Amino acid sequence: MPRKHFRKFLPDHAAVRDHRHLRHFRPLLRHPNLWHLNRHSVAGGVAAGLFGGLIPGPFQMPTAAILAIVFRVNLPVALATTLLSNPFTWPFIIVAAYGIGSLITGEAASTLQPFEFDWLSGDWSALLPRLLEWFAGMGETLMIGLLILAAGLAAAGYFLVQLGWRLYILAYLRRRRARKT
Repeated sequence: MPRKHFRKFLPDHAAVRDHRHLRHFRPLLRHPNLWHLNRHSVAGGVAAGLFGGLIPGPFQMPTAAILAIVFRVNLPVALATTLLSNPFTWPFIIVAAYGIGSLITGEAASTLQPFEFDWLSGDWSALLPRLLEWFAGMGETLMIGLLILAAGLAAAGYFLVQLGWRLYILAYLRRRRARKT
């Protein structure tokens, strides 16, 4: 992959490691694979980020960071990949996860109650509690679906990055051989 292109967007690992808020984590951030751009580290970072990105709530980036440190994969890639789940993609993720969960648990997907809120004249302070109540109504079906979807996306992301990286290297080698002849 064109590492030079990506390196200008990634932070310097020494600057991150020596940051005053991260000094307690300095021993954890020393492994070189957390910062190197190689095929396995980037693919693992994508997998960690996709898995962590499907954790509901504000725990997405910490989960991806913990997974990246535990599995010693690229930390900045893992953190950046969590941004694929955002307010625009969450409705699709919830529907897909609930569908997968209902297939596994045997619960009919039609039992899901639609989210009801008066958007025009409603009490906006009641929006978050009603949304949390609606999520709680999905319960274990949604959580099982999210876990399976996260694992599937992480595996697919890992293998797609591995395949894409390999195809890029093969194309580069062909172009280089063609230039020499």
